[in-house]
Amino acid sequence: MDLNDSTSLAELMSRYVSTEAGFGVPKDGWRICLAHEFKEKRKPFQAKDVSLANMIEHVSLGVRYLRWWYKKTQVEKKAPFIDMFRALPLRQIYGAPLGGIGGGSITRGWRGDFCRWQLNPGMYHYKTVIANQFTVCLRRGGQTVYQQVLSTERPPTLQGWNWGYCGEYAFYHALYPRAWTVYHLPGQNVTLTCRQVSPVIPHDYKDSSLPVAVFVWDIENKNDYELDVSIMFTMVNGSGHKDDKSGGHWNEPFHLEKDGESVSGVLLHHQTPVNPYTLCIAAREKSGQEISHQTAFSPKGTCSALWSDLMTDGRLDSPKDSSPPTQKGEEVAAALAVSCSVPANSHNSVEFSLAWDMPKITFGSRERIYLRRYTRYYGSKGDAAPSLSHYALTHYSKWEESIDEWQRPILQDGSLPAWYKSALFNELYFVVDGGTVWVELPEDADISGGLRPEDGGLPAQPELVKEYGRFAYLEGQEYRMYNTYDVHFYASFALIMLWPKLALSVQYDIAGSVVQHDPTERLNLMNGRYSPVKTRGVVPHDIGDPDDEPWVRANAYLIHDTADWKDLNLKFVLQVYRDYYLTQDEQYLKDMWPICQTVMETELKFDKDGDGLIENSGYADQTYDGWKVTGPSAYCGGLWLASVCMMCKMARVLNCESVYERYRDILERGSAAFDKLLWNGKYYNYDSSGRSLSNSVMSDQCAGQWFLRASGLGDDDYQAFPKEKICSALKSVFDLNVMSFAGGQMGAVNGMRPEGVPDHSSVQSDEVWVGVVYGLAATMIHEGMTEEGMRTAEGCYRAVWERMGMAFQTPEAYCEKGIYRSLAYMRPLSIWAMQLALNNQPNHNKTTDK
Repeated sequence: MDLNDSTSLAELMSRYVSTEAGFGVPKDGWRICLAHEFKEKRKPFQAKDVSLANMIEHVSLGVRYLRWWYKKTQVEKKAPFIDMFRALPLRQIYGAPLGGIGGGSITRGWRGDFCRWQLNPGMYHYKTVIANQFTVCLRRGGQTVYQQVLSTERPPTLQGWNWGYCGEYAFYHALYPRAWTVYHLPGQNVTLTCRQVSPVIPHDYKDSSLPVAVFVWDIENKNDYELDVSIMFTMVNGSGHKDDKSGGHWNEPFHLEKDGESVSGVLLHHQTPVNPYTLCIAAREKSGQEISHQTAFSPKGTCSALWSDLMTDGRLDSPKDSSPPTQKGEEVAAALAVSCSVPANSHNSVEFSLAWDMPKITFGSRERIYLRRYTRYYGSKGDAAPSLSHYALTHYSKWEESIDEWQRPILQDGSLPAWYKSALFNELYFVVDGGTVWVELPEDADISGGLRPEDGGLPAQPELVKEYGRFAYLEGQEYRMYNTYDVHFYASFALIMLWPKLALSVQYDIAGSVVQHDPTERLNLMNGRYSPVKTRGVVPHDIGDPDDEPWVRANAYLIHDTADWKDLNLKFVLQVYRDYYLTQDEQYLKDMWPICQTVMETELKFDKDGDGLIENSGYADQTYDGWKVTGPSAYCGGLWLASVCMMCKMARVLNCESVYERYRDILERGSAAFDKLLWNGKYYNYDSSGRSLSNSVMSDQCAGQWFLRASGLGDDDYQAFPKEKICSALKSVFDLNVMSFAGGQMGAVNGMRPEGVPDHSSVQSDEVWVGVVYGLAATMIHEGMTEEGMRTAEGCYRAVWERMGMAFQTPEAYCEKGIYRSLAYMRPLSIWAMQLALNNQPNHNKTTDK
């Protein structure tokens, strides 16, 4: 399974000419030379890529979408939550994001650029701020012998700086939440290793919320003489957004001493009328080192003065006063330098931090103010940046100890291939960089939907949500809807295994919305009919658009009537028991039980012929909402039976015998009907319509069994599917959807015809969905097909991370050639379901425990 690892590494590192390995860089992770250029250049899926047949079938939908898009963009002057006409172009530049969970994120690319910003909650800004750089200055005998911006760029601005570092002498290595960049300085016999550390720590609900990152620079001097080395960190007050020039921004130096430790730096106050914030660059004071700064400089023009200031003596002027507020049209930046001596053939290190403090946030409609999670510990006055920096610089080593303790069992497991170790940890980037918000529950909030526990509802403020707050992440950076539930179904494995309280908090939010009813009539783009925004007894598609008001107005998605989304209710039930099984939180199960009964009663209305199996029609399956289905289907039917099975189990746990007997009867009848209608001797047909494409092989046909296995069920009294049929179906999927597609090198295509060609009947059927593939691989592992599961998932990782250049922006989907869809998507977090499946194997290292 690991035969190609050295070949792939050689390709990404083929232009690296140095032999330097860097200081403390681990073996496992994603590694790439800074001079690498990806050969494969893909384009985003857009409206023009819809096939003629699909275009004819959906012409009315297209017209309705165009009208809606025009109103949103030209009349309301807002960004559509899905923009089919202006998809993001592929930029093959991104690296591990900075910061903890839910406080905003800043992405630093693998070439060192600060290039993706999400400070306003859920709203992304893709701009490389060229003045945000690290620069090295080497001095010998009182003279500067080398000074270089550590960037391969040659920008048209800042011409007074020495640009154009040769990328062939450097490489980037990511093992999230850390990353290393190794710079060999040509002709200087010096190697720099920048280690980037963010506080993303499983089962930690304090430090993991902090909006801060640390940069540790290890300096190796391999000369026979001492060198004085300075590292300078420059940062613009802003994010490259137009409001950087709105005026009123200002910088000030600071010094903070606490508990015998001191940090110094510069605060960059960004005074926008909505969601103002403070950036902070800081350094830790250490014996034998000197910190100096330049409070303010203009990042326009040549900027020669700052360059000369550093070159003169390796230090900056360090004015004591604050800078005046900027004028409209003016930008301001700051610089911080740390100088130290490095003895001959020895090593030294300097430490920087970057923090951002935006304690109070509003979403697009500006109706409510929320406090970010970290304000519980650092206050909401907007003055926390110095304390955040001090804490990060004095505690990052403890963060790293926790990260090592978490990752070590997996990294040291010789049975696991190197690509998997990289994928498992690096795909976690989305927990931070998914437009994520983590906020305190307002004192006046009522998440129950108005139905109290005595009436089968929830408390207004469940204790778990009061203690751990509210959590939301986007379906994707291009699909701007929070907690899209059919996708969270897959991604939730990362949360429930690593931050289970956040996973349960999401469930409470969803449960409260089930009983809500919003009668406001809204046009459904798919069918052109008007229907209520939210129907009672139905799980919402999402909890809202960050450009509107999440948690207040759910269901930003406009495609279907919410009453038709059969799979969402089922996915709620499946997650409830899985979460209970993995956490053993009895109060959670008791709180969720009446909501489970409510949504299952809604589902039972679709068992029209009384055979214990629900039916679909049209595009009622929300996950594959572009793939037509008629009658009982493998996907929804399988989820239904698994849900019924879990209702039986929950009823037994809660001693509800009458409920158990009822669902036991439904399970027996439904399983028999499922087999009769869908089993064809080798696998489960896509649906039971009998039409020409109903016998397509769906890669996700065993999703129900996947959740049963993940929840410790699937055998004896809690078996919904015969094991031999599941194994046969998975073998068919492996042989056809995996090995007969793209030479077995790209994962599993969603739909495959029995004759071995992809199902082209819809946009979705001939796509590969990375998150679905990881879930499929987990199912295979649960059923003892570990080698097949690893081979299936490996194809996706190698395609995305090694050939397509989509590191830290894993898409929802790609086709065999040319096209991808929806960069930086939630679903691939499902790779943690593979780890859960591996954990469940006998004698395997466990990684879900604290």
